[in-house]
Order: sequence, then structure tokens, then C-alpha cells
Amino acid sequence: MRNLGIILLLLLPISWLSAQNLKPYILGFETTESVSDTKGKILANLESNGLKVVGQYKPASDANRWIIIFSSSELENAVKNVGGLSGFAAALRVGITREGGKTVVSYTNPVYWGNAYFRTDFDKVSAYYTTLTTHLESAMKASGSFVGTPYGSKKGITAKDLQGYHYMFGMPYFDDTEKLATFDSHQAALDKVEANIKKGVPNVSMVYKVKVPGQDLTLYGFALSGNSGEGKFLPIIDIGTPKHTTFLPYEVLVMGKEVHMLHGRYRIALSFPDLTMGTFTKIMSTPGDIEDLLAQLVK
Repeated sequence: MRNLGIILLLLLPISWLSAQNLKPYILGFETTESVSDTKGKILANLESNGLKVVGQYKPASDANRWIIIFSSSELENAVKNVGGLSGFAAALRVGITREGGKTVVSYTNPVYWGNAYFRTDFDKVSAYYTTLTTHLESAMKASGSFVGTPYGSKKGITAKDLQGYHYMFGMPYFDDTEKLATFDSHQAALDKVEANIKKGVPNVSMVYKVKVPGQDLTLYGFALSGNSGEGKFLPIIDIGTPKHTTFLPYEVLVMGKEVHMLHGRYRIALSFPDLTMGTFTKIMSTPGDIEDLLAQLVK
């Protein structure tokens, strides 16, 4: 019987086996409606399903793209329970992209990003993600004909590998963040970031802000413009279909007295896990460019 079980397992289609792996994005639905009309439906249905819209914007000034950022009590409670760098998980994203003569709606796969950001603590918060996924799928079903197909990586990545993810030997892990600055207190760090946002930072615009209740954790998302911003690197790396529109915006986490961003060579690779080294080479300056742009927030 044991040998029979092994034989049956070997006969299973590869597609079934790879389904056990996780991919960064999920195709919600496709429609013939415009980006603007689709956006209105999604905004309403996210809110009616308990998902809090915290920001939205047009990435890379591309009229064919729109991003909606949302948080929820589930995400906030998950982060509150674990703390620290899990603050990067306080928001997820929905992308609307006009491509191939239709409007495609996708979203960040909660379980993929949850495993990456909570790592070995994901089991502690998995119940929150189960509830969140139900709400998110309900919002998609209310907005269009739900598809629910994961994409963004040919083979996908196991949960275990996501929890210790790095692109290749010598590349950064999740906790190899770029610490932009350290202040005397959490409030002092927030005051500096907020003051610079209010004053205006060249080629950096705030898209959203999420304060995690009960924790000295505040997550921001920023649009990056100018010669080294989204308009430069997005067309080089987002060349497949469906598009990885929900890769953006880029985050900054105020954690206690410190201000952190995920290393570009981690954050970009996690968003584009099948990115070839040849393509990566074309954006060699991008991780440093992003850090230079966001470092202006703490000066």
C-alpha cells in the first residue's frame, strides 16, 4: 500500500503539486469597464466587507494603472500580536490595470506576503489571514466575476522558503532592512517624517499611513517620481502579464525610535521572484535610488 501511495503521488500532475506553492498576486477578475468605473466598485465593496481603504494613487503616472491600499482589523491585530518588523504587513493592495483591451483587477496574495513578513510567527496569526481572505474574496465577488488564480511566479514558493526568503546567495533577507535613522523616541521619529511630508520632499509623495493600535509602529507608503522613480524601474521589471501593478507603493516603517525600509534587493525580488539576473542587472541602481529618495524623509 505504501508503494502504491508513492506511485499515485508521482502520477499527480505537476500543476497540482505546484499549487501547494504560493505566488505573490491573485487575479481577482477581468472586465470591459474603464479603470475609473472599476475603481468605484472596488472601493465601495472593500469598505462594505470590513476592509479599510487607507490610500490610492496612479503609479508611475500611468493612466492604465491604479492602486488601492487597504488595511483591516485582522491585519492590525496580527501585527499587534507579533510586533517589530511585522509592521510592514499592516497594509495590502489591490491593483487595477488596463491591459490587452480589458481591465484586470488583481491583489496581493495575503498568505504569500504574510509568510514573508511574519516568517516563523505566521502560524500565530494565520487565523486572522483566513478571515481576511474571506472578506477580500467577498469584495472581489461583489465587484466582478471572480477568478482567484494566483500568479506572479511560474512555480511559486513554499511557505517555508518565503519565511526565509532571499533572491540568491549574498542577497538580503527580510530583516536586513535599511535603517534610515534613529531618534530619541517614537514620537520624535514620527514628527520628523510628518514634518518633511508636510514641507514636501522632492519626488516623494505620501500615499497612505497606518498606525498599528497598541504598538509603536506606523507604516507609510510613498509614491516615487522623478528620474529614478517608478517611471524608470517599473517598465523594466513589470513585463509579464497580468501586470504586477500591486508591487507598489514602497513602504517606510517607523518602528519604535527607528525608521526602516525593506532593502530594495529583497522587496523587489519578493515582488518579482522570477526576475532574471539579466533584468535585475538593468535596475542595479534602483535599490540605492529608492533609499536615497526615502532617506529625505528623515533629514
